[in-house]
Amino acid sequence: MESRMKSPVFLLGGTREATLALAKATQKCGLPKATLELVHARVGQLNGCSVCVDMHTRMLKRLGETDARIAVLSAWREAPYYTESERAALALAEAATRLADRTDAVPDAVWKEASRHFSEEQLAALLMAIGVANLWNRLNVSTRQVTGDFVEQYLHD
Repeated sequence: MESRMKSPVFLLGGTREATLALAKATQKCGLPKATLELVHARVGQLNGCSVCVDMHTRMLKRLGETDARIAVLSAWREAPYYTESERAALALAEAATRLADRTDAVPDAVWKEASRHFSEEQLAALLMAIGVANLWNRLNVSTRQVTGDFVEQYLHD
């Protein structure tokens, strides 16, 4: 496998730093790190971004997550391993990622459940995390970034 080009975030000055700053801002409002990583990994699954699935499952392992929670993330609705708040975050992530799948992209029921578990600031951070994950997915998938070396470069740069 070969990438079409180097990732735009490594080619355009300041963009890597800007996306990292956005990601760091989402971590300052009290959302559990595991919830954010689950969201990032799930968004990557939905968009077919092997780089993001690889990176965020590695991050979940570093956080001490179990193999079961990581392995069945794509089928989280049918698995008993996730808390109610994680389920609300995952449902919001799916709805906000798959905007064109329904006329009411983020149904009121999904929003209501998320807002039951998260403060307004946390919801803002969660939406920002979902948006940043989608940005990375679109860049990686469009340029056919190859996981492995890219993840190692990203984690160590």
